Amino acid sequence: MAGHSKWANIQHRKGAQDKKRGKIFSKLSKEITVAAKMGGADPDMNPRLRLAIANAKGQSMPKNNIENAIQKGVGSGDGADYEEIRYEGYGPGGVAVIVEVMTDNRNRAATDMRTIFSKNGGNLGETGSVGFMFDRVGEVFYPADKASADEMFEAAVEAGAENVESDEDGHVIYTADTDLAAVRDALEKKYGDAERSGLIWKPNVMSDVDVAQAETLMKLVDALEDNDDVQSVTTNMDASDEVMEKLLANA
Repeated sequence: MAGHSKWANIQHRKGAQDKKRGKIFSKLSKEITVAAKMGGADPDMNPRLRLAIANAKGQSMPKNNIENAIQKGVGSGDGADYEEIRYEGYGPGGVAVIVEVMTDNRNRAATDMRTIFSKNGGNLGETGSVGFMFDRVGEVFYPADKASADEMFEAAVEAGAENVESDEDGHVIYTADTDLAAVRDALEKKYGDAERSGLIWKPNVMSDVDVAQAETLMKLVDALEDNDDVQSVTTNMDASDEVMEKLLANA
């Protein structure tokens, strides 16, 4: 599996182990609220909300939390006026980094991003400075025990996926951004709820790193993900199997 996918799995696993459940729920709630505000409370008519709810359920978010977040978006609650912003920059070793932020204070978010990058061996760039190194695609992830690599590949392609990468950690299914919902729905009918799904920035140019650079990059990513305004962090890090093994051992 490509370094990008392996790195995503490391981060996902690490997040599940290390992060406070409340912080994860807060980010999920924010996405549900914004999705409901933009497209209404009916997930059948609102693909973004349907995806946000699916991801919340994948993290075992209580039903009441989900319903409250929806009502915050469509009701008369005290929902903040969130703005979606993409920040781009470079991490240790020249690794490209894309950070997706949802904030009610643009100035605070910009200051926070600049500070986090500079304190962790990175540099915040202008919008578009690294975006060309990534493609916007859909991603669906299933654990390895859901199906064999051949079975998942066949089912995913039949559902309309563009590619599947499988290894001992699981199956990463990639789709065109406009096909994500259809592919995910088809696979869930066969294999149940995906562990995670969503639109991601998939690198088309990779940056090799050594162990020291990878560990410093992990600290940058951790600091970014710990920020309340940050919804996702993506890098184009690539590394050898040896580096990956050391990262996994420390994750």
